[in-house]
Amino acid sequence: MRTTFYLSALLLVTQSVLGRRISVRNLSKRDTTQQQQQQQQQQQQQGTSTSSSASSSSSGTSDNEYSDEYGVLQFQNYGFAGSYYKVKSMDLSDSECSCELDTSKPYYFDGPTSPLNEEVSIHIRGPLNLQEMGVYTADSYTYGSTSGSWTRQAYYDSSSGTATNVTFLGNVGDKYDCVGKALNYVGSDGVTKADSSTVLGNITLESDQEFAIYSSVKCGDSGWSKDCGVYRSGINAYHGFYGETKMFLFKFLAPLDSSDNTTITSYDMPAIWLLNANIARTSQYPTNSNCSSWTSGGGEFDIFEVMNSTENLNFYSTIHDYQGTGDIDTGIVLDGYIERTPNSVMIGGVVFGSDGTATVFMSNSTSIDDTISNSDLNTWISDVETSEKAATYSLSSVSNQASSSKGEAGLDASFGNSFWFNLLTLFLGSLTLV
Repeated sequence: MRTTFYLSALLLVTQSVLGRRISVRNLSKRDTTQQQQQQQQQQQQQGTSTSSSASSSSSGTSDNEYSDEYGVLQFQNYGFAGSYYKVKSMDLSDSECSCELDTSKPYYFDGPTSPLNEEVSIHIRGPLNLQEMGVYTADSYTYGSTSGSWTRQAYYDSSSGTATNVTFLGNVGDKYDCVGKALNYVGSDGVTKADSSTVLGNITLESDQEFAIYSSVKCGDSGWSKDCGVYRSGINAYHGFYGETKMFLFKFLAPLDSSDNTTITSYDMPAIWLLNANIARTSQYPTNSNCSSWTSGGGEFDIFEVMNSTENLNFYSTIHDYQGTGDIDTGIVLDGYIERTPNSVMIGGVVFGSDGTATVFMSNSTSIDDTISNSDLNTWISDVETSEKAATYSLSSVSNQASSSKGEAGLDASFGNSFWFNLLTLFLGSLTLV
């Protein structure tokens, strides 16, 4: 997401539509130590990579000559044992400002879908009209399973103005050179600053406009050992959405941008993506990389993203971390796309399984209900495979090497995975703002 304009020159304009299918990439598993991360960051600056053969294809290129159109995009073996650096301090006493990462204490993580088994925030970029959204968790989920169910933890519906356990924020606050604008409440239009939490209206973002969605659980005080860690002063700080086994569903319209302002950044490039929740609380777009944990590998997952205006009908999915690549800016892009249909409503999302699968799909049968059975979920995905002439690939299970010092930098585990936070979220999930 952060480097979309770099990718524009790399992506192929010519497309070959050979029928839809599931695209599966096996991510190499490795235990990323502090020394490895430092080497990876140096390689990134030097423009080199130590990617394994499984990740030889980077954003804007493909193992095949052309990218194909797919019904389902799926990563398997997603999640690894590694670490990243959290922000230790932020000094915004003057316009230039400064930040420091605690490089002496890397934050260790491991497990399926890590590092995004921590709390995450949702980010939306126009042109896009978000009509409905649901966030779900499950005790466990294996791809293709028909037993068990998902419980909705957060919900938004634009038609009724209903918002449950969601807070709409945006980079609309005070601006400093090194961190950009602060994360604050947005009004019902999604782009102007508000004095209090406001339910998003039935609005369509224009190109390059963005907003973020967090839970309605407020953070405590900023601090290294606090529930949300260090965050920027003056922001409206909230927890993200917790859970190792998570699902995010969206109903939206992504209309074409018919304006003549083609010179703006991300022109006609809608997107929906996830970030490690601590990233935007410090800075989503810093000019100083020490002001965010993104560069050191905090984690990003692009669910639906138009990556350049020459392929504006192609939604790609990308992982940005150090699993299988030393180039976090480029990340790992699946060699295929889901079609963007500008004149019709789209509904689908991403399922993060406890088996290490990350499955992106689009199905008109999707229903964003209070509870979703795995039987229904499996039917939605398998029906897309069948109707779109899908080819099925065998899925492998995750085998992660656990770190012996998980969470050394700060809390032992994410507050979002704690009993009390889960209980609080379930309670808030039963409350609805209209």
